[in-house]
Amino acid sequence: MKSTTISKLKASLSEYLMRVKAGEELYITERGKTIAKIVAVTRDQEAVPPHLHELERAGLLRPGKEGLPRGFWAMKRPPVKGSAVAALLRDREEGR
Repeated sequence: MKSTTISKLKASLSEYLMRVKAGEELYITERGKTIAKIVAVTRDQEAVPPHLHELERAGLLRPGKEGLPRGFWAMKRPPVKGSAVAALLRDREEGR
């Protein structure tokens, strides 16, 4: 966490933005009081639920970089194996 004054930010904006891109948070001060914080935006964070961001930071999730292939929703579903369905129904009956 780095802080700087408005005048220093104006004088060295490119340098500070490089640091922010690298993941550093930058606090802007005016007359000794923090007035703003600059952080990097890597993607539309509003579209991704917060719990997925936590999993990504923990290294348990890697977000996809590409969309689904053309015609994905028109593809046939794979066949359902009877034994898996039967096991699921048994579990439901047993209250698991």
